[in-house]
Amino acid sequence: MEERKLRIGILTLPIAKASVIPLSNLVEILFNISTEFVLVTGNEGYKKFKNESRFKVYDVSYKIGNTVLKVIRNLYGQIKASLIIIKVGKKINYWIIFGGEREIIVMFIAKLLKKKVIILILGSTIKDSTFVHDPFRNIVKILSAIKSALADKIVVYTPRLISEWKLEPYCHKIIIAHQHFLDFDTFAVTTPLSARPPLIGYIGRLSEEKGIQNFVRSLPTILDDRTDLCVLIGGDGPLKDSIEVFLQAQKLTAHVNLPGWVSYDNLPWHLNQLRLLVLPSYTEGLPNIMLEAMACETPVLATPVGAIPDIIQDGKTGFIMENNSPGCIAANVIRALNSSDLERIAENGRQFVEENFTFEKTVERWRHVLEKIAE
Repeated sequence: MEERKLRIGILTLPIAKASVIPLSNLVEILFNISTEFVLVTGNEGYKKFKNESRFKVYDVSYKIGNTVLKVIRNLYGQIKASLIIIKVGKKINYWIIFGGEREIIVMFIAKLLKKKVIILILGSTIKDSTFVHDPFRNIVKILSAIKSALADKIVVYTPRLISEWKLEPYCHKIIIAHQHFLDFDTFAVTTPLSARPPLIGYIGRLSEEKGIQNFVRSLPTILDDRTDLCVLIGGDGPLKDSIEVFLQAQKLTAHVNLPGWVSYDNLPWHLNQLRLLVLPSYTEGLPNIMLEAMACETPVLATPVGAIPDIIQDGKTGFIMENNSPGCIAANVIRALNSSDLERIAENGRQFVEENFTFEKTVERWRHVLEKIAE
């Protein structure tokens, strides 16, 4: 059983920048408990790992185009990935499918080769079938159901996601685990909360499911109440142009900084400038940025979606808002900033992630996951 347990491969079709850190975390976890390990990835994932010397990395990159070309290229990617699975053969006994909903061909091949297949569902996976206006959306939902049926196990971050993501039919397959851990030397307090400028912000993808457009619409009310405030909106995505147009129309450009994509290296510095990070998402899994902010003792205000309520207790480790309407966001931003316990809440947040998101604890959880699958 030990030999079977430790021969692990991760497969993800081409990913964007936002998925590189979650993938990197999972790679470090599983590599550390593997005697044989391979990674199959593409685009930003392959750029990240192409020079890796510790294990073999296979490239399934392709250009993401319009809807028709996307389907064709996805099929090409799956065929290429399937050939890699066949090539590695007996070297790998367990394949972890990281995110995505369309890797049906890959899963069929792995199952035909009598490999165990585990799918790790991400918040972005749920977003794809809910918010992206894709004419193939219903087909994707069908593929998702097939994928869940084929999987030996399904990994989700927290039990509350089973109902939120409508996974009840597969309860017997579900295992709770995550790939989140923090480097507490990198994500640390370099500027105490009391010494930070009057700055609030959002850092993440500028897309519909993140609720960023509602945060932007809340800014006139917030800045009316707190004329000293400035706002950081870090990230890139399809809503960037419309955000800029709104800010110009509302004459808010002098108060709002839009630096574009925030690199991982610069992220701790930005978080140490914020007095409040706002996450107004419609849907989430377990957002890295929330944990990273808490490690920097930056208070977080978020919607109660995904695994967020398992991490943030309102008034204790952060702040929860009832919904992400612009009015609700504005009222809660003002409430949080006016809290007399803001520094204590920030310290509690740091303590919580220090106790629960170490590399050692995350690795141990995955050891347990693989042992259960091997039973």
